[in-house]
Amino acid sequence: MKSQALGIDTSPLEVTNISPQGIWLLAAEEELFLPFEEFPWFKEASVSAVLHVESPLPGHFYWTDMDVDLTLESIRHPEMYSLVSKQSGAQTH
Repeated sequence: MKSQALGIDTSPLEVTNISPQGIWLLAAEEELFLPFEEFPWFKEASVSAVLHVESPLPGHFYWTDMDVDLTLESIRHPEMYSLVSKQSGAQTH
């Protein structure tokens, strides 16, 4: 019997919680916390904009309504990246 080729990854990508401190993102069976201090784009955004996230590539997340583009590495280690908000024009670090 011959094995079939692997299909498309069907791991869920979703915002699982929005709290006064930040948002929780479930991606590839890993739950990530994005605090508003480190990721200011989400703090004043509408709920629908925060929930509308896509993953065009593995480890790459894009919030289309806000034009926010983050990688898994920048979420895990924001201190290693200079995150700049178009809204404020100021660095978060």
